[in-house]
Amino acid sequence: MATFNKVNDFVLNAVQTMNLSTDQVTLALSNTAPGTETSDPSADGFGILANVTEITYTNLSSRNVTTTSSAQTAGTYKLVLTDITLTSSGGSTGPFQYVYIFDDTTTAPIDALIGFYDYGSALTLNDGDSLTVDFSAANGVLQIV
Repeated sequence: MATFNKVNDFVLNAVQTMNLSTDQVTLALSNTAPGTETSDPSADGFGILANVTEITYTNLSSRNVTTTSSAQTAGTYKLVLTDITLTSSGGSTGPFQYVYIFDDTTTAPIDALIGFYDYGSALTLNDGDSLTVDFSAANGVLQIV
């Protein structure tokens, strides 16, 4: 099972620029560990998509995610996303180990990162293969208390 890691800058961007109820949340795939990027996108001040080495998406289905709910109850905010199935068609996709979640609507900063899943080892989707990114409906992708 993949491990979710919140990007440090998400907290500031969520307060200042994001509206996760209406903004388009999208996935980005990478095979480069955050800590080995030129500017670590998980570190303070670098939480944007431009700091992620993305793979080529030529054969991949849409990476746009649907927001199920973005709400708070009793002081706890929860972001719930609809599961998404990524399918490779017409050739292979990958390899990739990291699946980033970002806000594709924000412009300052542009493409602000929310977090990423680390699958523990590289995955390649061959022609016709699929990967379902399973977001917890009960716990949400993340909670802010």
